[in-house]
Amino acid sequence: MSIVLIQLLAIGLAAGIAGGVFGIGGGAIMVPAMVLLLGMDQKFATGTSIAAQILPIGILAAGVYYRSGNLNIKHAFVIALGLVVGNLFGALFANQPYISSDLIKKLYGLFLLGIGLRYLLVR
Repeated sequence: MSIVLIQLLAIGLAAGIAGGVFGIGGGAIMVPAMVLLLGMDQKFATGTSIAAQILPIGILAAGVYYRSGNLNIKHAFVIALGLVVGNLFGALFANQPYISSDLIKKLYGLFLLGIGLRYLLVR
């Protein structure tokens, strides 16, 4: 197995563990790892992350949360509908010729910084 395949598998494993623990999407782990560790272009890493999430990757973890009484299926379906539409509009925006990978990287950094500060500073 090549080193890149091992690195990609490790990225997927780390994102899966974080997703199961925190419920975060792949973008929070996979995209920065592919950009910073593998040197991928921001847009390429984003597209790869989205493609990796097409299959129902959370189905087993959702089963655990459901059995533990920590899942509202109706809410999850409504959110999923918003995700489908939101992903389409986000992808259309990000792939405009005037939107550079560098701009997306900066916007993403600001987004993560804002979320991080909110978690750290607000109860």
